Amino acid sequence: MTELVTIDIHDHVAHVRLNRPEKMNALNWDMFDAINAAGDAVSQDKSIRAVVLSGEGRGFCAGLDLENFAGGLGKDPFGEGRGGFWPNYYQQPAYVWRQVPVPVICAIHGVAYGGGFQIAMGADIRIAHPQSKLSVMEIKWGLIPDMSASQTLRDLVRLDVAKELTFSGRVVEAAEALSLGLLTRVDEDPVTAALDMARDIAGRNPDAITLGKYLLDNAWHGDDEAGLRLEEVLQARIIGKNNQMEAVMSAMEKREANYTPRAIDTFNDLKDIG
Repeated sequence: MTELVTIDIHDHVAHVRLNRPEKMNALNWDMFDAINAAGDAVSQDKSIRAVVLSGEGRGFCAGLDLENFAGGLGKDPFGEGRGGFWPNYYQQPAYVWRQVPVPVICAIHGVAYGGGFQIAMGADIRIAHPQSKLSVMEIKWGLIPDMSASQTLRDLVRLDVAKELTFSGRVVEAAEALSLGLLTRVDEDPVTAALDMARDIAGRNPDAITLGKYLLDNAWHGDDEAGLRLEEVLQARIIGKNNQMEAVMSAMEKREANYTPRAIDTFNDLKDIG
């Protein structure tokens, strides 16, 4: 079977490629495992001083593969070892890049939608082709972002911008994404640009680079685990419920959704989650 994620290492730079091009690198459960394994591998290799993350084929990552839901997730999507710890099973493929102890530069082309968007947000730096398109996307399926965007998107854009993107799920092209702060840079050849930057970083003091990343990430904001826990608890209140299933069915049937009134009247109803 073709490797779902490949890693090439040259001159202290690891190039990690999502390698499911026939599906636009859509995320099935095997891809989740392969991405996590790749993140762990580059973390443990002390010869690596920078990482470039890219996707093979026509796009970086089209998001979650709907085939994952063919058999349903059951009544408890966060059971069976998928939740109750943070980052959980769903969060780790994006959050793992925050945990890698060297800079991670994401090279984006084509689309970065949903889970693919959140994986890109987990990188330290993002370079995209001018024709790239990005979207939070989860609201299309009646969901909130649940692959760590609560901890990454907030570091990149204003809160009102994060809310607008999350509530609308609209597609943002590269020029706007750059102006909003979702991207670091736009380049006609994002992979080459990312590799050039990675090689430059690899030529610096690796201890200073690693500790610099740690310093900035930990001094920037508060408790990640509390935020990741909240992400899971809130998603558990949405996924599999009537309105979320209606979002899926109406999107697949290309019709207007017929939602029931929201289950939560006010934020006071959420106080029990702590």
